[in-house]
Amino acid sequence: MKKLSFLILGLLFIPTFLLTSCDRGDDPSSDVVATAKFTIMKDYMVQNNLDIDKILTNTDGESFVVPAPASSDLVDAFLSSYYIMDIRSAADYTTSHVAGAKNVAFSNILTEAEKAGTKPILVVCYTGQTACYATALLRMYGYSKTRALKWGMSGWNSSTANSWNNAIGNSASNHINWSYSVAPSNVVYVDPSITSQSSDGLTILKERVEATVALGFQTVKGIDVLSSPNNYFINNYFSETDYLGYGHIANAYRIKEDLLLTNNGYLGLNPSANAKVVTYCYTGQTSAVITACLRVLGYDAYSLTFGMNGLYNSNPGWGTSPNKWSASMSKNYAIGNN
Repeated sequence: MKKLSFLILGLLFIPTFLLTSCDRGDDPSSDVVATAKFTIMKDYMVQNNLDIDKILTNTDGESFVVPAPASSDLVDAFLSSYYIMDIRSAADYTTSHVAGAKNVAFSNILTEAEKAGTKPILVVCYTGQTACYATALLRMYGYSKTRALKWGMSGWNSSTANSWNNAIGNSASNHINWSYSVAPSNVVYVDPSITSQSSDGLTILKERVEATVALGFQTVKGIDVLSSPNNYFINNYFSETDYLGYGHIANAYRIKEDLLLTNNGYLGLNPSANAKVVTYCYTGQTSAVITACLRVLGYDAYSLTFGMNGLYNSNPGWGTSPNKWSASMSKNYAIGNN
């Protein structure tokens, strides 16, 4: 009788063991499955024109950022052509905003975008950086014609320009960690790992975008990276000429032209959970886009705020670069409070 009892218990245990084994084998938290989820999403993005270069410039040839109109007589037509989201604080929106803009919390950009219908979306913030982050996420979510207002409200009207005027700096000048050496050779890493219960590329992508929006804009200050560059995996997003001519944070990699899914250039970035991948550019606007893309892809990514302008605005290599902030960048177009 005792043997029979053990036999019955054994038979009952076998199905449970098999089910548990199947669950573990398909556990999305395992490294193998997490990498597979990344591959599914990656393939979907490539096949649907959502690689990083297509987020920077959509299939219609439109950059992620658009400057304010060149003259005041073009303003009305410019504004009327967009569904405008102002993602600044409610208090600052109430004080002044561009005509027709709706005040939208960053966390609500995806649901608000549904109201735009087929109209292109324009995102407005203080400096253009958070708006560029939002623009990248909206483009990945399906709103490919979204654009950010370059320089944000700082570029629209001089009375709102202090967000930029007060942010430029020269902490890199003569700093021990500012270098003019050649870029280190890129290392080849492995794919990032992401988790999802889905095996559908679009669903996984939308989950990743939603999670990134919920987390908010992930940034780091230039002075913090400059002071302790070894605490970060630094990606300089300059041209090769500017990398050497302007200088750069010591030991920064330069992964720009090849930073794509299609050619596996993204493998030059460290996907480790302990590696803070910091991208910096000239204005903090392009690096915001890159950071949004990398966050969705599964990297612990951050954008260095204000870019070169915050690090070394007086750098003699700038010349008359359109990416160098000065008070003259501000227009004086109308702003309302109703």
